[in-house]
Amino acid sequence: MGVFVTFEGIEGSGKTTQIRKAGDYLRGKRVPFVITGEPGGTLLGNELRKILLDRTALALSGRTELLLFAADRAQHVEEVIAPALQRGEIVLCDRFSDATVAYQGYGRNEDIKSVRALCDFASQSLVPDMTLLFDIPADQGLARVIDRAQRAGHAPRKDRFEREHLRFHETIRSGYLALAGENPDRFKVIDASRDVSEVHREVCVYLEGLITR
Repeated sequence: MGVFVTFEGIEGSGKTTQIRKAGDYLRGKRVPFVITGEPGGTLLGNELRKILLDRTALALSGRTELLLFAADRAQHVEEVIAPALQRGEIVLCDRFSDATVAYQGYGRNEDIKSVRALCDFASQSLVPDMTLLFDIPADQGLARVIDRAQRAGHAPRKDRFEREHLRFHETIRSGYLALAGENPDRFKVIDASRDVSEVHREVCVYLEGLITR
C-alpha cells in the first residue's frame, strides 16, 4: 500500500503552492506519487467543482453543499486515490474529509457527528496517514488572496468561500485546530505565515520521514 498525505488550511494558507513543491521534492527523490485535490480530481468532480465554487449567485443550502462535497469525495476515492494507494504510490491530496468537517461542520454549523459519518461513508473509511495543516490567521490568509490577484493583474474573483465574512474563516481555522488537537499523531501543524521556502523545508522533513520509515 502507498501513503496518503493531505494538505489542509484556510483560504490563502499556501497549501496549493506547497503541494506542488512537495511533488517537485518527491520527483527529485524518484518516489512515485500522485497530486490530486478536492473538489475535483475526476471528470465528475470537475463538474461538481463548478457548482461548489461557483462565483455567480447560484444558491446552495448548507446540507446541499455538504452532500455535493461527499459525492465528489466518493468518486475521487474510487477513481483516483484508492487505485494510486494500491499501486504503492504516495498520494498528495489538496483537501479531504477534514476540510468538510471544518467548513461544513464548523463553518456552516452542520451537525458534526452527521458530517463525520457522511465523510466516513463517502471515503470508504479512508483516513490520511499524515495531514499537513497550514495554519495562518484568517485576516492574513484573505489578504494573501487579494494580493495574489493584484499581482496577477486583475481584481480578486472570490469563490463561494473566499467571499464569506472574516468571522466565517476564523471559525474554519478554529475548527481545523480543534481537529489537530483531537488527532495529534496524524496532524502536523505548520506555521504558514512564514516564507514559502521556509515552509517548504518543514514539509520536506515530514515527507522524508514517510519515505524512510
